[in-house]
Amino acid sequence: MKFKIIPTLVYLCLLPVLLALGLWQLDRSEQKQALLNLQEQAVATETLHLSEVMENSTEILRYKQVEVTGRYDMAHQFLIDNQISGGKAGYFVLTPLILTGETKAVLVNRGWIPLNSDRSILPDLQINQVQATITGRINDFPSVGIKLAGAEIPTSSWPSVVQVVDSQVLAKKLGYSLFQFQVELAKELPDGFKREWHTTTIMLPEQHTAYAIQWFALALTLTILFIWYGFKNNDAKSED
Repeated sequence: MKFKIIPTLVYLCLLPVLLALGLWQLDRSEQKQALLNLQEQAVATETLHLSEVMENSTEILRYKQVEVTGRYDMAHQFLIDNQISGGKAGYFVLTPLILTGETKAVLVNRGWIPLNSDRSILPDLQINQVQATITGRINDFPSVGIKLAGAEIPTSSWPSVVQVVDSQVLAKKLGYSLFQFQVELAKELPDGFKREWHTTTIMLPEQHTAYAIQWFALALTLTILFIWYGFKNNDAKSED
């Protein structure tokens, strides 16, 4: 077979890219399957009772059901800005719940609340029952697509508006320690707002596997075409 330089270079450049994309999709498939398994296991486990000595790890506790008894710190609440629900802009409301008999708190996500027409007027975040025993689901804090510089710094007033939650930064503002995860308040409990806690919004593992097969198929097709071109080029030279 005779191969020209430019087609050969194109082939050698494209083939590793296609194979890398296929392997990346397979890796993503494994990650998503692990996440789904974690969710299923968390739902099947007993409700945990949150305490200061509990493992402070979202990776270990994520999606587990938890019960917390404590006192809401009504005077010091946070609003996570730029949260969309039903096509409307608003906030997630994070209220510290200081554990009974302890000096540590967990941020309870009480749900989504819309923006006022005048953005300078913040929503009313009243709580009827300051002393409470709540149930909910442990999860990461809401994320954003692009994190801008200083997005983790909350405003000085209360309720305090913040773009990206950093539990250490918020703990410093509050003056007491926080768990590094949030508790999503159960839908049936009072003192909450709009709550649509999704089990998963991720692409299924099977979809990633299908994409991987497509990338590998393209790599195979490219290889076949390259070999065919080599033979064709060789036959053309033989005829000459």
